Amino acid sequence: MKQHLKFFQGFIKNPLKVGAISPSSTDLALKMIEDIDANRENAVVEIGCGTGAITKYLQDIIPDRESFIGIEIDKDFVKNLEKDYPKLRFICGDACKTTEIIKENNIRKVSYIISGLPFVVLPKEVSNGILSEVDKLMQNGCLFRTFQYAHGYYLPPAVRFREELDKKYGKCERSDLIMKNIPPVYTLTWRT
Repeated sequence: MKQHLKFFQGFIKNPLKVGAISPSSTDLALKMIEDIDANRENAVVEIGCGTGAITKYLQDIIPDRESFIGIEIDKDFVKNLEKDYPKLRFICGDACKTTEIIKENNIRKVSYIISGLPFVVLPKEVSNGILSEVDKLMQNGCLFRTFQYAHGYYLPPAVRFREELDKKYGKCERSDLIMKNIPPVYTLTWRT
């Protein structure tokens, strides 16, 4: 309940940055981390950690601090993440500077990018800036996973987002509809 309250407060404070009224469900979180085998040579970058709904499950498969970095722009969320997940590394920063953050923190190779960011509702320049960073990592062989809510899945911005990434990385792998989430959601995965 505490996590839901923190998340809702974050949404009220800045709805364009938070983008949802409720944190990801357990079912969504488990689908987001499926097939991840992290280590120092195959690190995970979590972009938009929020209150840690996905991080909570990532912590169980991350062997050490050198295998993970979480990037979150909301300083209150970062403070709580550091307290709740002390074995992981979090940076309060802009996801438009992901590759710079990775370099500054001596992450050897990123093999997994997990994102809870609401790309469809972010300002276009922010979305493009983050996806440019994702693209730099994808060029080195990587998995990128995000999600889209079912109610917006066929709206033009969501369709355009998928089409742009499909052109770069091939057709995305879409999960079955995850009903145990508010609202229901699909995960989307691209691999290079």
